[in-house]
Amino acid sequence: MKKLPIGIQTFQKIRKDDYVYVDKTDLAAQLIDRYQYVFLSRPRRFGKSLFLDTLHNIFEGKKELFTGLTAEKEHDWSKKYPVIKISFGGGNFRSKEGLAENLAMILRQNGKRLGISCTSASPDVWFNELIQNTVEQHNQPVVILIDEYDKPILDNIDQPEMAALAREELKALYSVIKNNDAHIRFAFLTGVTKFSKVSVFSGINNIVDISLNPLFA
Repeated sequence: MKKLPIGIQTFQKIRKDDYVYVDKTDLAAQLIDRYQYVFLSRPRRFGKSLFLDTLHNIFEGKKELFTGLTAEKEHDWSKKYPVIKISFGGGNFRSKEGLAENLAMILRQNGKRLGISCTSASPDVWFNELIQNTVEQHNQPVVILIDEYDKPILDNIDQPEMAALAREELKALYSVIKNNDAHIRFAFLTGVTKFSKVSVFSGINNIVDISLNPLFA
């Protein structure tokens, strides 16, 4: 009998270790074909991180993990894309220093995985360098996956000043996405709160909110 993947958020582990997996790859293939910027709001523990990791594996061209799944036939595997993944699921965002350290760590880890070096100390400039240098080195547009985009703000709901600082830092970071539209193949962002309530994506005009779309429920 196959095991249940309780608490497992890694698609590769679920597939390689033969856990039960409910095929959602048809939805992933549809999103990739239809949209450039997608937003999904769900409570925590609703499978957002696993779905993001599934997208990550699709864009990196790991077709062997999708044997027998819908995406094996419906996705165009002829192209691979470099993936920048930003997850705020862990880390301490309760102070200015904690926020800065975690942003730096996330960007540094992406740079190391993609073979890109960046020199700026400012997170938004660093993110911009990461995108543009990755496109130049890989000769392909990037895919951006952001998990729990609002957690640094929600973690400071009892500290209004720190919440406001986190909001401004994230707004500057996410504005980089708009400015690099020509370099982005696909972006998928998840969080608990609706992005219209937080206003950190004001620069991204064509983001599609699928949170209430029954097709992706």
